[in-house]
Amino acid sequence: MSFALEDHAELTDELDAAQREILEQCWLDAIRVLSPRGLDNWLKGAVALAHMGRGDHIVRTWIEVVPILARDLGEDVIPDLAQACLGFASRTSGAVIERVIATAPVASRRLSDPDLFRTYLQFLNQLLAQAPRGLRPMLEHLEELLDVLTLGGLRRWANWGAQAHRTNFEEMTRYFSLESAESQAILQNERKGTLFVDIHRRIGMYLRALWGRDFLMRPTAGDFETREGAKPYIAEFFLHLPDAYDDWNGEPGLDLYRAAAAHAAAHVALTTAAIPGDELNALQQQCVGLIEDARIEALAIAQFPRLRDLWRKFHAPSTDGTMGAQFDRIALGLLDPEAQIDDPVVDWVRDAFAKADLSDAAMSRELGLHLAHQLRNRPFSAYRDVQGAPYRDDNRYIWEFEQIDWEKGFAPAPEQVRKYVTVSEMVNEVEVETAGDDAQEIWVSETEFFDDDGLSFNEKEGKEPTSPPVPYDEFDYKIQMHRPSWATVLEKRPKLGDPAEVDAILTENRKLTQRMRHLLDAMQPQGVQRIRKLEDGDEIDINAALQAMVDIRMGQQPDPRIMMRSVRKVRDIAVMTLLDLSESTNDQVAGQDQTVLDLTKAATVLLAEAIAKVGDAFALHGFCSDGRHNVFYQRYKDFDQRWDEMPKARLAGMQGQLSTRMGAAIRHAGHHLAQVPAAKKLMLVITDGAPADIDERDPQYLRQDARAAVLEVEKHGVIPFCLTLDPRADQYVAQIFGQRNFFILDNVERLPERLPQLYAGLTR
Repeated sequence: MSFALEDHAELTDELDAAQREILEQCWLDAIRVLSPRGLDNWLKGAVALAHMGRGDHIVRTWIEVVPILARDLGEDVIPDLAQACLGFASRTSGAVIERVIATAPVASRRLSDPDLFRTYLQFLNQLLAQAPRGLRPMLEHLEELLDVLTLGGLRRWANWGAQAHRTNFEEMTRYFSLESAESQAILQNERKGTLFVDIHRRIGMYLRALWGRDFLMRPTAGDFETREGAKPYIAEFFLHLPDAYDDWNGEPGLDLYRAAAAHAAAHVALTTAAIPGDELNALQQQCVGLIEDARIEALAIAQFPRLRDLWRKFHAPSTDGTMGAQFDRIALGLLDPEAQIDDPVVDWVRDAFAKADLSDAAMSRELGLHLAHQLRNRPFSAYRDVQGAPYRDDNRYIWEFEQIDWEKGFAPAPEQVRKYVTVSEMVNEVEVETAGDDAQEIWVSETEFFDDDGLSFNEKEGKEPTSPPVPYDEFDYKIQMHRPSWATVLEKRPKLGDPAEVDAILTENRKLTQRMRHLLDAMQPQGVQRIRKLEDGDEIDINAALQAMVDIRMGQQPDPRIMMRSVRKVRDIAVMTLLDLSESTNDQVAGQDQTVLDLTKAATVLLAEAIAKVGDAFALHGFCSDGRHNVFYQRYKDFDQRWDEMPKARLAGMQGQLSTRMGAAIRHAGHHLAQVPAAKKLMLVITDGAPADIDERDPQYLRQDARAAVLEVEKHGVIPFCLTLDPRADQYVAQIFGQRNFFILDNVERLPERLPQLYAGLTR
């Protein structure tokens, strides 16, 4: 493609004379920063905006601004900006679109990253849907806002104004124009201490002075809903640092940036070999990463001793008994040999670390595995028990995992074979005790053949699979569309436990059951009831009619309510209890020997006993997930099953593991609930945290998908309700289930008592 303007006549001819004149003035500057492909996108964008018919000023601003934008962020953002402006055309005026383009260099200069700029365009799109009158005044003050706010802070500030003044347009305009006191107050609250865009050049020179080389750095926006930035990480040759840091325990944000950048750069400069991580569990990975952090810091300190003073300021170990506090004490002990720490584990790690060869990365794996073995019996949560030093990255750079050939794709799992054999073959089979539902071959006897316990082998092991994999769409809030067949639900047969464990729960909570007996009796259907004293009814109430005649004879005003109606009191309710069985349910309750899973199990048993007493149809299902293609779903009791020994055995074997992909589980539970003929259908979701999964870093993605799933099941007459055990659930649970369809139980110990009471209130 040519760099001569005359060679693009097929595009420039579609512009008017004034627009071509501006184009000629900007052409020389444009060809210095744009490739032939970038020039083509620039010109096509100008033509598309001209055809949009929203005014000449939009096209002229586009022609002037795009070369500046490409110089700051690269020409790959040009199509994104053009697409965004064309999408705005149907919802706002040409003047607002012109301001979006005119202020794009301000946003690019302050965000300084193409991915953040694309996220900024998505934010404008969402704000236009929520508060269209606030977009223009906000753009007029964009430079003032981005001078003190991160992109996350800008979004929180704008969302507050959009929600607070969604029906008062005058106040909304004053808020987004920074004229109201509340606007200034929220702005002050969202201010960050040190912005990456203001100090990244100083950090770059600092790293060059240390290592004699340049490092590529990019900002990350973190979580939009909180003031917490993303944890530093290293990926694709870039050091990814948070877009802002607040001061930390009196230490300035600039020093925290230096510490984070120096630590990440030490990983890049001193890591000579990756550590195999395929066979390690979560605790082992944490321990190996802890030792590797100490190893590269020790090597860096050997070259630059003052780095110890810089990193030491950001270690504040706690004395509590959590595993996270243990990691902090070990980290400080390895960084500062002179630190006084009364901990035998720290003393042991210090001695082993001092004797190790720090030049070999394999020592981190070996010592880390020994440390994990020593800590194996302590309570550990992979989500909460992490290092507390804010400058350390997430260590993804140090690991080496088995690579997948995406061109070749995944090798399909061999289909399970069901082999029908004779009784003699079944007698002489070789039994594999470790085989489960995923066994490659299942033997089914042609005739019934019974084991010593009186059950046939066909009943025990020859059952058909629970169900084939079920794909579900998933809602992507960024594109405001459903991704087709994006998540896969796999139903798994629950493991059996001892039913006596469930009976023990009922015996232990007998007093609670007795206290609720009158409440449960009142909920039971009462058959036909007569409602008396009605002015309009089905038949005359003889007693009331006689009393009215007596009143008339005595000269008194009679009671006109002499009718009555017979009403048949029945309950036609189906209740689906959906349990979140993620890894976090294995955490112990503060001050208790029981885990969240133990209390959930006890509460579910008491709830099932209460519903069975009332006589409502109910089902008990649970879920966990390991990525979008592995949403595991277990059915402990179905609607057509009796509440007897088998459901109790399944509940006794209930386990907590993996993650929480709630949207797909709600859709699958809604599918089961839709098959039940009932006048009222209730889905009771019991969870201890927000939706999360290993393949999704954006916390808003799975929350928005769960909200979409709730709306989908509501369309089929299902009433979703959430009982959450997370005391911080105010941030997201109303967003998912609505303002009136959730209950936060701060005291987890009261779960077995409150759950049946909650059921009684919901099914009146």
